Amino acid sequence: MKYVIEGGYPLSGAITVAGNKNAALPCIAACLLTDEEVLLKNIPEIEDVKVMFSVIEAIGGTVKHESKGVFRVKCTNISSELPAEPLKRIRAAILFAGPILARAGKLQLPPPGGDVIGRRRLDTHFLALEALGARVEISSHYNLTANKLVGADIFLDEASVTATENAIMAAVLSEGDTLINNAACEPHVQDLCHMLVAMGAKIANIGSNRLNIKGVNKLHGCEFAIGSDFMEVGSFISLAACCRSELTINNVQAKDLRMVTLAFKKLGISWETGGSTIFVGKNQKMQMENDMGGAIATIADGIWPSFPADLMSTMIIAATQCEGTILFHEKMYESRMFFVDKLVSMGARIILCDPHRAVVSGRSQLQGATLASPDVRAGMAMLIAALCATGTSAISNIYQIERGYEHIADRLTALGAHIKKVES
Repeated sequence: MKYVIEGGYPLSGAITVAGNKNAALPCIAACLLTDEEVLLKNIPEIEDVKVMFSVIEAIGGTVKHESKGVFRVKCTNISSELPAEPLKRIRAAILFAGPILARAGKLQLPPPGGDVIGRRRLDTHFLALEALGARVEISSHYNLTANKLVGADIFLDEASVTATENAIMAAVLSEGDTLINNAACEPHVQDLCHMLVAMGAKIANIGSNRLNIKGVNKLHGCEFAIGSDFMEVGSFISLAACCRSELTINNVQAKDLRMVTLAFKKLGISWETGGSTIFVGKNQKMQMENDMGGAIATIADGIWPSFPADLMSTMIIAATQCEGTILFHEKMYESRMFFVDKLVSMGARIILCDPHRAVVSGRSQLQGATLASPDVRAGMAMLIAALCATGTSAISNIYQIERGYEHIADRLTALGAHIKKVES
């Protein structure tokens, strides 16, 4: 399937932010840590979630879709052999390692798939699990075994989100105490911790980069609602600004937007906040602010609470619609910037300095083009570009967009966007 987009139409109305994709995936995996029922709420109905649930069902769990965003999961008996085919489609497959190892004592894991944004090492996951007592053998699969897991003082060699989550899920059922140093502490990691605490885990210092975990013998079921997706919030802010449109964005957790707010301020984009709603007006300044002394400003990503890497792509397209010049520095993935050549083909003025840095000069009038989405976030950036461009655009490989954005074509059409989903 592909999207065919007629650009240049103003948008208006309200859009509700879905649940956080990056919280939903580890929370789904965490259901494997108990044989009791878990009720998950505010789960985004996206392709990655479908794959995660299909894997749980394939290894013996049951999943019942109660209503929109609400799923009832029970994993009474589970297999330790994961199906290879669905795991090729998502990076989050690695999140099954910690809980299955803790629950079953062994695991055969096919290499996970996911976005094509450069090398994404798995070393940190396996080093953390080895510190807890696991044995790891690598061939065509990853074979993990553990007679028992024992708490340890772990220092992660990078503040990887998914490696932190794997270590947490293994540690909560380990014998004794675990200290995870250099832990990732993004809102989605915090969501996982709060869910595990609701299941009976003992985790202290949630939200910091030093997590203290006291192992327990057994976890029980729970009811848990994940937080809203601040990546969607940032994407919709960029959409409103690029299309010179007024949008009301609902189900926002403003505490997650502090660094995002500062970054948008550098582009001359702002909004009004009221409770869990923000309003983005159409009369934006859209003028990039220089740093003190007139130096060209930089937006650089980093580990939380720095600017999130997953918003870099949509922030770049927003910058193409602002007056001035700015440098984007992508520090985390060496191939994420490579989508900008598609924006250049649409008329954007971007110099790709190297795999990690791009200079954007605006404002550019974009023209419709034929595009292909290489990953979730670049795909959303291309969609925004097509909506603010003149003429018609076609975006193929839309599975990559729908992996992370719930019913995005329908939701944007409801705002006035001209998007058709057709056969490729």
